[in-house]
This record gives sequence, C-alpha cells and structure tokens, in this order.
Amino acid sequence: MPQQPAPPQPGPQHSAKPQAVPQESRRPPLSSGQNIGTGNADATMSNEEAATLIGKAIGEVQQVIVGQEHMVEQLMVGVLARGHILLEGVPGVAKTLAVRSFATVLGGDFARVQFTPDLVPSDIVGTRIYSASKETFDIELGPVFVNFVLADEINRAPAKVQAAMLELMAEQQVSIAGQTFPAHKPFSVIATQNPVESEGVYPLPEAQRDRFLLKIDVPYPRGNEEFEILRRMSVRAPRPRPVLTPDKVIELQDMASDVFVHNLVAEYIVRLVLATRTPAEFGMPDLESVIQIGCSPRATLGLVSAARALALVHGRDYVLPTDVQAVAKDVMPHRLVLGFDAIADNIEPPQVIERILAMVPPPTPVWNAEQRKEARTQHRYQPEYRS
Repeated sequence: MPQQPAPPQPGPQHSAKPQAVPQESRRPPLSSGQNIGTGNADATMSNEEAATLIGKAIGEVQQVIVGQEHMVEQLMVGVLARGHILLEGVPGVAKTLAVRSFATVLGGDFARVQFTPDLVPSDIVGTRIYSASKETFDIELGPVFVNFVLADEINRAPAKVQAAMLELMAEQQVSIAGQTFPAHKPFSVIATQNPVESEGVYPLPEAQRDRFLLKIDVPYPRGNEEFEILRRMSVRAPRPRPVLTPDKVIELQDMASDVFVHNLVAEYIVRLVLATRTPAEFGMPDLESVIQIGCSPRATLGLVSAARALALVHGRDYVLPTDVQAVAKDVMPHRLVLGFDAIADNIEPPQVIERILAMVPPPTPVWNAEQRKEARTQHRYQPEYRS
C-alpha cells in the first residue's frame, strides 16, 4: 500500500490556528490560495492587551447607555475598520447620546451637525470668506474637520447637502475653491436617521448608503432596561470618561488591518456577495425575482474589514466564519435593492441576508496531524480507542 504524503504543516506565524476546508460546493475555487494579513506579528501590543483596552472602552460607554450592546460593539467595529456608520431608529432610543459618549471615550475632537432642510453644503464643509483687512479671501473650514462627526438626522437634508458628504466619506478630504483639505485621523462619520417620518425627509440615495460600512438598526429597550434607564437618568446622568486617544485608536486600527484572514474564509466572503447577484447558482432561484441589485464589491471589502475588527475586539488575530456571519447582518442589507414584488410582499433586506447566510456553507475547520495530536493530549484521548 503506497504511503500517504504528510499533510502540509502551517507556517511559523500561524502554527496555533486551525486550517480550514470548505464543505462541498458546485462552484470552482475562486482564488489561487493566497491568505490575507500577517496576524499582528509586528504589533506593539498583544491581542489580549488590545482586547482588554477595547473592552474597557466599550464598558465605559455602557456606563451611560443601558442595553444596546450590539449597537455599542458595532460602533467600535466600525471605527476600528476605518468605516462610517449609519444608525437607524425611532426618536428617543439614545442614538445621539451613544455617539456622543462613544466619541468622548475614544478621545479626539467631536462635532455634531444637525441636518435640516435649509442646510447648504458650505455649512458642512466650509467656504471662502472675504477678509476686508487683507483684501483677500480666506478659507473657513466647516465643522466636519474633526475626528468624529455626528450627522444627526441625515435624511432631513436635501440631496445637494448629502452629496457634499460623499467626497469626505470616500476620499477623506474636502475640496474648497480649488484647494484640498485632508480630514483628521482617525476619522469617522456616524449618521442617524428616523425610519418612520415621510414629511420633510429626503431618503438617502443608494450611492450614499453604500458609503456606510455598517447600518445598525437600534430597537426599543427591553422592559428591565427601560426601568434601569429611569433609575439611572432621573437622578444624575452618568458621564463617560476618555479611555483611548487618537494615536491609540490609529494603532488599534492598524492591528485590525493586519488580522489574518485564511484564504477559504476570504472565499466564503466572496461567495456570500456573489449569492446576492446570482442567487440561482447557489440554490436560491426564488431570490432572483426578489433581489433587483445585489451587493457591490465594496460589500466584499466591508465584510473583510468589519470581520477583522470584530476578531480584534474578541482578542484574536485571525478571522473565523462566525465573525463574517456576525457582521454580515449590518454590512450587507443596506446595499441590496429589492424588486417591486418583494417590497409589495413586505420582504425586508435583513430577511434576504439571513436566507443567504443559511444557504451558503461556511468553511469547516480541521486540524493537521500535529495539532490533532496536541488536541488529543489535552483531552486525554487514547489512540487505541479510535473507531
């Protein structure tokens, strides 16, 4: 009987990580097997130290915000991934308070811009102002030149004002009178909108919704949380304290960018996005008439960056398929455009994404010979009792 070749050994940098193999799929491999990221090998702090620091910052925000754990965690994920965040919820569910508290904990500059129908682009990005003493025009920069911008009720502003944010969000810069001014670092736009109003509201166009890395739905608090809000806020409202600094945030962002992504996890991300464009090829022909426009390549990049940030929040330097599944519900739905029949049947984009997550199989982790032997030793596994 010919001797079987020994399984490939992992590299020295990732010897403690499980290798992954996909379940059976009818589609061919999508890449040549190139992994992504270095696994934080050159980071100045360990993953445990980073996770402890991030957890301390999240805990400080939750001293002010009762409940809403998912929103607070995803706010941190969005900032670590260098993305912008859209919060959607009815009035009074602490969207603005959460963003203000979050910006205070992270340190840096913060500005709130209240969007109204009479706003003009120069109110946001800045304009030229004539100086009579110097007989020249000076550039007066707008309030967006800070680390964290709260665009409150962004859907109240007309399309011209919303478009003024596109260059800032995409290129991290603003052009005024032929001059280019870079945004501060770190920089994130956190916008809020009310989903129930129809008068005096300008819905965000698809192009601008796609600029937001995450769209987070903020629900009503539960009963016990409502009681805690009453108890906590009716005496003396707690105030958050700074935990991080802009330089420390940039360092954590760099660590999130280096988180290791196995090739097969990257392929899983690509398959999730492709399933929104050609669902019939993934065993979901019924979604062909539901999805009018699938997710763009920006969704693929967003899934990778958000999953990396979530892995760092949990103290890991590698991404698991469960990280991808956790962030997909906030990265993908707002990038879908559903058909008329789907809207008439009250089908929501999150329902479509849940169906895709259930149908597209994730990679399954397996261990090589050395890791399997170590696992058996840890669990007192006796080879002679193998079946």
